[in-house]
Amino acid sequence: MKKNQHIISLSPTSLLKRGASSDFLPLRGGLGWGFRSRGLRSRGFAIRAFSFSFILILLLLASCGKSGDSDLAGRGSGGAVVIETGTLEAINNKLFILPRYSMYWYEMRIVGLAENGTMVNEGDSIIQVDPAEVNKFIIERETYLETEYANLEKMQVQQSNQISEMESKIKNETAAFNLKKIELESSRFETERQQKIKQLEFKQAELNLAKEKRKLELTRIIIDNDTKIQQIRIRQIENDLEHFYRILPELTVRSSVAGVFQRGRNMRTGQPLVLGDMMYCGYSMGNVPELKWMKVNTFVNENDFLKLQVGQKVIVRLDALPEIKFDGEVSYVGKLCRLKEEKSKQKGFDVEVKMLEPDERLKPGMTVSCEFQTTNQQLNN
Repeated sequence: MKKNQHIISLSPTSLLKRGASSDFLPLRGGLGWGFRSRGLRSRGFAIRAFSFSFILILLLLASCGKSGDSDLAGRGSGGAVVIETGTLEAINNKLFILPRYSMYWYEMRIVGLAENGTMVNEGDSIIQVDPAEVNKFIIERETYLETEYANLEKMQVQQSNQISEMESKIKNETAAFNLKKIELESSRFETERQQKIKQLEFKQAELNLAKEKRKLELTRIIIDNDTKIQQIRIRQIENDLEHFYRILPELTVRSSVAGVFQRGRNMRTGQPLVLGDMMYCGYSMGNVPELKWMKVNTFVNENDFLKLQVGQKVIVRLDALPEIKFDGEVSYVGKLCRLKEEKSKQKGFDVEVKMLEPDERLKPGMTVSCEFQTTNQQLNN
């Protein structure tokens, strides 16, 4: 470097104070721009360089301000969009549980089953439970009923004979009582000792007659109670038979809605039900979702929870048809925050979106994305 050359950093003060002219050249090491003086130059060149730098800074600041203003305007006019994935589900999903038909059965066999995915109409047969055990019980109860009716007739005959015998005893005791009464009246002319004996015999006959009458009265009460007990037994058997006959048509399970049949799972094997499987009472045999009206079960992050409200419009897109929009609205927002998955740290709320119009392309189990349109007021809140 020559002796009359030195480096001057770019600053307005130094430019104004410099009397000599300099060339606007880059500094060594990439540290910026400066002036390398090479003798006297005009002061106008330094002022023009300063003006150029100042205008460049203003342009950069203006561009940043415009980008910020455009972002805020977009948020203020259209709001933000919250996008979450979810799964379609039928609003009306009829579940068929094996009921406890009677206290005598806790497990029953499946002998008829519609194919998985079969389209069914209301009233169609979808499941048949084995009626063999019920029919066996009906036969046993009918035999038992005949036996109990025979026992009732036999008991009534025995009771009638018992009443006849007791009435005969009462007649005998009445005759003995009348005889002792006559003897007592005729003993007036006998000795005092004989009169005392006749009085005791009369008293004994009177007690015997009262005893037999009391026995007859109690026997009638016992007979009435025994008859009532036997009639109750018969009525219970008749009620059981009536209940079993009413069960028989219920063993054929019919769909109460139109939709697609889905088989339940065998709780022992975890596989879909097949013919011959044994089912415990209270387990699901299958379900029929109605395909007309659908909803979306989704999950919204806790940071976006306050941006949603019931009735808010939603754009739903199928993953299989992302270019087609389906209209929906928020029908439910959960009240409890939970983990999205068991091992996940992300928390949020369950949300349900109701589809506003039926569409044959919407099927249960399909994956969709939900676009929640939030307003500026919701963002500020």
